Amino acid sequence: MNFQQLRSVREAVRRGFNLTEVAATLYTSQPGVSRQIRELEEELGVEIFVRAGKRLTGLTPPGETMLPIVERLLLEAENLRRAGDEFTAAERGGLVVAATHSQARYALPQVVRDFRQHYPQVSLHLRQGSPRQVAEMLLSGEADIGVATEALAGYERLVTLPCYRWSHSIVVPPGHALLQGGGPVTLQALARHPIITYDTGYTGRAHIDEAFARAGLAPDIVLTAMDADVIKTYVELGMGVGIVASIALDAERDRHLHTLDARHLFAVNLTRLGLRRGGWLRGYAYRFIETFVPTLTREAVQQALQMPHPAAQDEQLAV
Repeated sequence: MNFQQLRSVREAVRRGFNLTEVAATLYTSQPGVSRQIRELEEELGVEIFVRAGKRLTGLTPPGETMLPIVERLLLEAENLRRAGDEFTAAERGGLVVAATHSQARYALPQVVRDFRQHYPQVSLHLRQGSPRQVAEMLLSGEADIGVATEALAGYERLVTLPCYRWSHSIVVPPGHALLQGGGPVTLQALARHPIITYDTGYTGRAHIDEAFARAGLAPDIVLTAMDADVIKTYVELGMGVGIVASIALDAERDRHLHTLDARHLFAVNLTRLGLRRGGWLRGYAYRFIETFVPTLTREAVQQALQMPHPAAQDEQLAV
C-alpha cells in the first residue's frame, strides 16, 4: 500500500469517477491511475469501485466504508509534512484563504496587509467563491482558512468559528421616495419599489427573503449580483433600491447614493471562519486568524477544534 494508491482512490471520488481528470490532477496517465486502484483493491481483497466495463461508476459498500479512512490517512500525511515545516521553516511556506467577494473586498484587506508585513516569506493566496465553493475548497484541502456568511456551519467536517455580526443597509439615489418619509423604512414601503440585492445563498440573502415572507410580502427583485459594488452601480442607474451589507458601504465610492438603516428589518448576520476538522495549522495561520478576529487566539482556536458540536463553538466563542 502506498500514498499514490490512496490519492488515486480519493481523486477518483472527487472527480466524479472520471479517470482522465484524475490522471491530470495527479500528473500521471489514466492507465497508471487504473493500475494503482486495482493494485490497492487486490491488496485489500475487496473491490472499492463499482465498474461498468472499464469505467468507474460509483463506490461499493466496502469502498464507502474505506473512503473516510483513506481521507484520514492522506490528511495525516499532510499534517506530518506541515508539522515538519513548522520546525524547519517557521516563517516560510504558503497559506490559502478562501472567501466570498464581500469578505475579500471589505473585511480582509487590512488583515492581509498586516499579515504580509509580519510574514513576508509566506506566499499568501486569496481565492474567491460562493459560500458553498469556500466550503468545498476547505474540505478538499485546497484552502487552509475559509471566510463566509452562509453555508460553512452546515458541514460536519468543518469547524466553524463566529467572527463578527453585521446588518444590511438600503441604498437609494438622491431624491428617492424612501427618503421623504422621515421615519424608519418599513418592509411595506420597501416592497413598493424594485429591489436589487444579492444572489440566493450570498451575503445574508436568506434573512432578506425570510423577512419579506414573514410579512406576507412578495418583493419585486429585478436584479441580483454577488458583488455589492455591482448592486450599487445599478442603483445609481435608477434601476431600483439596493439592499447591501453594511460592511460594503464606502463613503468615497458611494458619495452619489444615500444610505438608510435596515437593521430593524432583517435579522443580524454572522460571518464565520471555517477550518477543516483534523487539519494541522501552521503557526502563521493562527496569526492570520487572530489578526482578523483578536478573540480567536491560538488557544481558543485549538480548543474549538476539539469541540464535537458547532453549537458549543458559538456559545463559547461568539463575539
